[in-house]
Amino acid sequence: MKIAHLVQTLHPDAPEIGLVDLAGAAREIDLEIVVIALASTSETSQVSALHRLGVPVKELGLGPWDPRAVTRTAQLMRQQGVQLVHTHLPAADVVGAAAAVRNRIPAVSTLHRIENLPADRVDRLKRTAKILARQRFMSRTIAISQAQVEWYRSLGSDTPQDLVLLPNGVTDPGPVDQAERERRRAALGVADGEVLAVSTAPMRRDQGHELLLDALDSLPDGLPLVVAMAGDGPLRPWLESRVDGSDDLMRHVRFVHRHQEPAALLRVADLVLHNARSGAAPTALLRAMAAGVPAVASRVGGVPEIVTNDTGMLVSLHPAAIADALVALTHDDARRQRLGAAARARFLAEYEAVGWARRLHDLYRDVLVPGRATPVRPPAS
Repeated sequence: MKIAHLVQTLHPDAPEIGLVDLAGAAREIDLEIVVIALASTSETSQVSALHRLGVPVKELGLGPWDPRAVTRTAQLMRQQGVQLVHTHLPAADVVGAAAAVRNRIPAVSTLHRIENLPADRVDRLKRTAKILARQRFMSRTIAISQAQVEWYRSLGSDTPQDLVLLPNGVTDPGPVDQAERERRRAALGVADGEVLAVSTAPMRRDQGHELLLDALDSLPDGLPLVVAMAGDGPLRPWLESRVDGSDDLMRHVRFVHRHQEPAALLRVADLVLHNARSGAAPTALLRAMAAGVPAVASRVGGVPEIVTNDTGMLVSLHPAAIADALVALTHDDARRQRLGAAARARFLAEYEAVGWARRLHDLYRDVLVPGRATPVRPPAS
């Protein structure tokens, strides 16, 4: 079974869709994938990772909504012998659906966002048009959380036979080497007895970094907590400037090099922080679960389906709530270990990449073999 995954770009700062995780798992089942990106990127870490896994990657080097995209995508899919196209995010949805029609093959699409901000009449019309296009051209629409299912249906989508709940998965990182753990923590200036919390969110306005800094600014003196802030984005200079201007923040915050692999940081962390204002099913939280790290996460979107009272702490979007959770977990080693072990167990049962790939394989087979039906998967408990 050969599937083309169509994306706008493979830049690491683009919305994460887990193609590297899927490619690694696909080798264990009867699933062959090809990745097509409409635009090219100068940051080639994801491209290189896919190549190492033996996945063909084609970057078209086109701008947004380039009229040549459909023809070139359809041609590539024919050359590769693709049987089905799986699209991700709006530009790829449009191009992929048109290319699939040209090649007379089916298309499926994954919803990656919950767009619940206030909308004017034009925005509502655009959302309605997207739903109608999905109903017309997509054999299946994949939601990655129950919250996303409810949001999508609230927009007027009433075709449950085409809407499938299928959460993403991530690669199992395996056990952490103790020497690596000690080396990485020492490089961050984490002393023995200190708790390391990691934030891997891109430094954008919707990710709640200002709430996190407000929370850290209010922590009691002497709390043995270090917060490593990884990633990059337009807010990074402002965040660095704010930390530099506060002795309290400088005691707690370390900025990690822009090209540091976030997954490697999670493997040596005691906590993961996720303070975004929205999210369908954040992959960063799945990676934290895989590493056996409990989360302090905002109670928004599909986050409560991942972080439960057994695996972490859910907080409101308020600095005081974040600070209270950090103080409680910093002082309670046994609780952190208990939550982390439960998170790891739940990851293995529900979010491990090979199981995710098998569920996708079954969905693709259902689409390619007429008469089969894919039920909506129950929400995670």
